Amino acid sequence: MAEQSCLVTNDWICGEYLRSRSQELTDATVQHIGITVVSVLIGLAVAFPLALLARRGPRFAGPVLGLTTVLYTVPSLAMFSLLLPLFGLSAALVVTGLVLYSLTILVRNILAGLAAVPQEARDAARGMGYGPGRLLWEVELPLALPAVMAGLRIATVSTVALTTVGSLVGKGGLGNLIEDALPSFFKAQVLAASVLCVLLAVVADLLLLGLQRLLTPWTRISGAVGAAPAKTDAGPSAPATVEVG
Repeated sequence: MAEQSCLVTNDWICGEYLRSRSQELTDATVQHIGITVVSVLIGLAVAFPLALLARRGPRFAGPVLGLTTVLYTVPSLAMFSLLLPLFGLSAALVVTGLVLYSLTILVRNILAGLAAVPQEARDAARGMGYGPGRLLWEVELPLALPAVMAGLRIATVSTVALTTVGSLVGKGGLGNLIEDALPSFFKAQVLAASVLCVLLAVVADLLLLGLQRLLTPWTRISGAVGAAPAKTDAGPSAPATVEVG
């Protein structure tokens, strides 16, 4: 008796599915990556001026942080329904929703990074004649990069997961495959799309971590300097002798 195909038996792990639907998986993955990258970049571009506005004082910080927090609490289905009259059933609808969700994380981390810049560094830069713009770009932002990159990593991983919700309007990348497979409980498709989504999040996080290390070499240097030196002798070192002529 011939062995039945794993597609017929509806197995979770099915190589035949991967071979026969490779183009479908590739297209969904490319769409998923595209929506995620565009959403995160636009979110960062919007969050940066909002963070600069918020740090001007409580008068601005309260409304900015309050609004971004409220947006993050809106359920995705309600968010897309509110944006639907403006963008229709398009990728722009999904991107706009993801941008709004990313603002809470990005704005708060940019603010935290700028607040952590030592006042001595600011004072030294002003003493050297740095104006506000040059102080921001050449002193404050480089020192704030670890916190900013940490927020960017969290926002990116979160966006990879939330992109799947775009399947509600047919623009969810790998989420489209998951939604299509659920009515018939097509196990191989659900598993393959889910695993690819997780892999995208892991790869994106590792790439951003590598970029962070590349952009902030002083963090590695300071860690190496602060490390305790290894002890090589069993006993105390001999005192230095001075020869008197």
